[in-house]
Amino acid sequence: MDLVIGIDIGGTKTKIGLVDETGKCHEKTFFRTKEFPNLDAYLDKIKATSDELLAQFGKDANIIGCGIGAPNASSKNGTIENASNLVWKGSVPLVKLLKQRMDTDMPIRIMNDASAAALGEMLFGGAKNMTDFIVITLGTGFGAGIVANGQLIDGYDGFAGELGHVDMTMGDGRLTGLGVKGGLEAYVSATGLKRTVMYMQSKYLVDSRFRSIAYNDLHGEDITQAAEEGDEIALKAFDYTARIMAQALANFTAFTQPEAFILMGGLTNSGKWIMTPLEKYFNGFLLDVYKGKVKLLHSSMEGKTAAICGAAALIWENQKKKIV
Repeated sequence: MDLVIGIDIGGTKTKIGLVDETGKCHEKTFFRTKEFPNLDAYLDKIKATSDELLAQFGKDANIIGCGIGAPNASSKNGTIENASNLVWKGSVPLVKLLKQRMDTDMPIRIMNDASAAALGEMLFGGAKNMTDFIVITLGTGFGAGIVANGQLIDGYDGFAGELGHVDMTMGDGRLTGLGVKGGLEAYVSATGLKRTVMYMQSKYLVDSRFRSIAYNDLHGEDITQAAEEGDEIALKAFDYTARIMAQALANFTAFTQPEAFILMGGLTNSGKWIMTPLEKYFNGFLLDVYKGKVKLLHSSMEGKTAAICGAAALIWENQKKKIV
């Protein structure tokens, strides 16, 4: 069976899986990225983990390539450049270094994780019949993969879609990991939601479970659970987050007019608490010419493997081009 090694490099976890041409992930695992601050040790871990997955698969497997999704990744240069959520700084020639450990004939491609997710949605997910859509990844940060006229917008140097660092406050707001004041991901992300909970506690004097929880002990699922219980701070935090995201998505609509925004990542697990106010505000912010034409969708790819399959799509996309 032909398989692709899909690797999703995140600030918290590195996920690895074996993906077939239909987008099915046959084996998968993860390890914690921050446990490997030494780059050589990290790459050795990727190689060892890939070998372990192949052994677990237990059948004849023909590995046709390795696709990698990562923050601040250049598809043109095979590098990761100054990623704010990763421990390795500067320009990291990840593809070149990984090739030294893997089969030297194996094609290895890297791309911004959200752009890779957009390819995954085109090949395996809910965007199979779409030519214009934007994938939004809502994890530790905010990522965007843009497809227009059936083509992924990759950019001159492979860094298109850094919409998480668009200033939403005219330079008078929270800092993103790349030092942008008022940048979107400082508000709309799992991390941004936590910061908003702290902000709401300073703004309102209502009782809340969060008044006895330190920032580092606060998790997204805690905020969702609190919203379920009617915690006013949690509800205000979700509403505030949704309003800012709605304004941003309405702005993004104006430059490519997508058929849909496809949302994935940890923040989407909050369900109606983020989606209901998002839909309300989004339709309010849209220009009249776009109203009723742009859908807000959840990714149809399996949550735990969506990022892995998106990374694998970098290789499967090339395979399908060769067949055509």
